[in-house]
Amino acid sequence: MYEFKDYYRNTVQLSFEKHPFSQKPKHVWVICRYQNQWLLTNHQDRGYEFPGGKVEPRENAEEAALREVKEETGAAVRKLTYLGQYKVLGREKVIVKNIYFAEIDKIEKQDTYYETKGPVLLKDLPEDIAKNRKYSFIMKDSVLTISLDKLKKEGMV
Repeated sequence: MYEFKDYYRNTVQLSFEKHPFSQKPKHVWVICRYQNQWLLTNHQDRGYEFPGGKVEPRENAEEAALREVKEETGAAVRKLTYLGQYKVLGREKVIVKNIYFAEIDKIEKQDTYYETKGPVLLKDLPEDIAKNRKYSFIMKDSVLTISLDKLKKEGMV
């Protein structure tokens, strides 16, 4: 298990075990690849980030991950892989989020991307992502770097 501070100085615990913090997490985050590129979304307030969000009532985390990717990018997932789970010990609440890796089959233009401006394809993520103002705070802590290392180690990217 990893433990570190996030962008807002909250304690974050990250594990690649199967559901170490909750069997029914309320949030998901999906690291996406499409044709050897990273697929992100451009959130209207936060900037570039991987798709994700809340698990809706009567929906499980996997269903939420597929829905969030589709809503925020127009992408259809070919393969969804559970990667890990993290817990943010915030000042007001605790958030538990599943992390998935999605291989994208296709991207279709949509009339709406909900709270985002739609898909963003990048060949590489910037080295200075933690200081780059184009990127969401969600992309600026060790959840991203440790997860990407895990994906590389497993030969998934």
